Amino acid sequence: MMRRMASGSYSGPFSDDVGRTLEKMALDRVVERLWAKDHTLWKPDPTEIDNRLGWLTVLDRMKDQVGSIRTFTHSVCESGIRDVVLLGMGGSSLGPEVLRSAFGTVKGFPRLWVLDSTVPGWIRQVTKAITPARTLFIVASKSGGTIEVMSLFAHFWALVAKAKQGRGGAQFVAITDPGTGLEKLATEHHFWQIYTNQPDIGGRYSVLSHIGLIPAALFGIDVGTLIARAESMTQLCHTSTRLNENPGAYQGAVMGSHALADHDKVTLITSPRISAFGLWVEQLLSESTGKEGKGLIPIAGEPMGPPGAYGPDRLFVYLRLKGDANERSDKHVKALQQAGQPILTLDLKDRFDLGAEFFRWEFGTAVAGHLLGIHPFDQPNVQESKDKTNRVLQETEATGALPTVPHLSPKAGLARLLAHARATGYLAILGYITPSAQCERALAALRKAILLRYQLPTTAGYGPRYLHSTGQLHKGGPNSGLFLEVVESMKPDLPIPNQPHTFGTLAQAQAIGDLQSLLAHGREAVRVNLGRTPAMTLQTLASALQPTSSRRSPSRSRRVNRRRRSGR
Repeated sequence: MMRRMASGSYSGPFSDDVGRTLEKMALDRVVERLWAKDHTLWKPDPTEIDNRLGWLTVLDRMKDQVGSIRTFTHSVCESGIRDVVLLGMGGSSLGPEVLRSAFGTVKGFPRLWVLDSTVPGWIRQVTKAITPARTLFIVASKSGGTIEVMSLFAHFWALVAKAKQGRGGAQFVAITDPGTGLEKLATEHHFWQIYTNQPDIGGRYSVLSHIGLIPAALFGIDVGTLIARAESMTQLCHTSTRLNENPGAYQGAVMGSHALADHDKVTLITSPRISAFGLWVEQLLSESTGKEGKGLIPIAGEPMGPPGAYGPDRLFVYLRLKGDANERSDKHVKALQQAGQPILTLDLKDRFDLGAEFFRWEFGTAVAGHLLGIHPFDQPNVQESKDKTNRVLQETEATGALPTVPHLSPKAGLARLLAHARATGYLAILGYITPSAQCERALAALRKAILLRYQLPTTAGYGPRYLHSTGQLHKGGPNSGLFLEVVESMKPDLPIPNQPHTFGTLAQAQAIGDLQSLLAHGREAVRVNLGRTPAMTLQTLASALQPTSSRRSPSRSRRVNRRRRSGR
């Protein structure tokens, strides 16, 4: 059954369930209570709720600052800055990365680089791509003390200090909460600009605040238009009389209804130009709902397969950008609909509608949290991984070596996990590797091979980025995941100024700490070392999972060719 409305179009077997959920939401006054910032919508205790709802009204503040943001952007362009490097993690980086990917480089503005990794190869890639004296660095951290961000700051501060014509603090901008260590550091180091963000906004709900809008403006996006689209969605989400016309409430009802019916794999299909939107959704859904053994499990960037490759636990959400190359995804969605899979389609008229989608998904996630009975604004298991990383670093500094952890060969490690595959599970690939086109292709090939052979959903995240994103879901959500941690050699390494450990040691400590945390929570997790050729190793794993008939031996190929030449 298909239902069309302002909030999107839905087809699938749960239309009646969604309708009943909307009716109950109306009786419970969910929308009114959400806008009233009533913490009892989620939990009796207001802790980390009543001081985390500023995202509902942040646009009232930001639209008044469009002029000053444009003035600052003009100053940056006039100063001869060619590149902007954003140093952030999780909520401080993923929104800007979505916009950078969707809009690309805008003529007349600096390029934006989003650096949210401690893997030495990744840091080296960005370092080589820029001219330090012609680069602006945005140091973004809500807490003001995130270890990855402060380590990256130390690296680039030293780089600017050594650069001929480097201007020290005049090449740095801080975005943080009031009163943090980062605000103090920025003042002492005479940063060009310090933006104090609204403190009652959690990181993953901060994309429409300074966190997302300052980087967007600097690489050329008209943030006034982006805000206007988001504000239009905000107004639509105010309606409480007909909830099927409230986009955020309706999406929350769809996601919540399906999760309660064990369709918890929210699988994103996107137009090519906005494919990075899944990175941001992964964090929003995972950190918000992945706790108390519950959770919406976002499946983003999964290669397409035939309808028979998908199990009975999916909810597909299709974000369709008008005018994009949609032929392949349209065909895929049509086939899924014909197979009876539930699909929610959200139409975007252009890329600026991403502003509206950011708010729709925030509102819908808060509603889904209510329906699941969980607290959508805390992230208890994220701090757990940070604590374990610190303990690994302390042990390393005390002993002079990283602790030894069990690891298997790549083929044996994957086989061990897949032996535990079940119909309602998923497999997460946790990559402490340097991104490259070859690695992306190899990861896609591996994910598709697992989908086709085992009908198993997969996710893929780069570490330590995923620790601030899906990491909460991995430990606090349903125990249905299998975790394959893949680690490159981290060579050559890179020092962190004024620290006893290197970036490679920090990345290894984060990988080890997270593995320890997963195992402590009873998760099926293995670590494999990919060595110096991660893309080749990943491709070998993918090839090993393909059916024998598709891996024709050279001798068989020659026999087939001889028959063709002889006419047989």
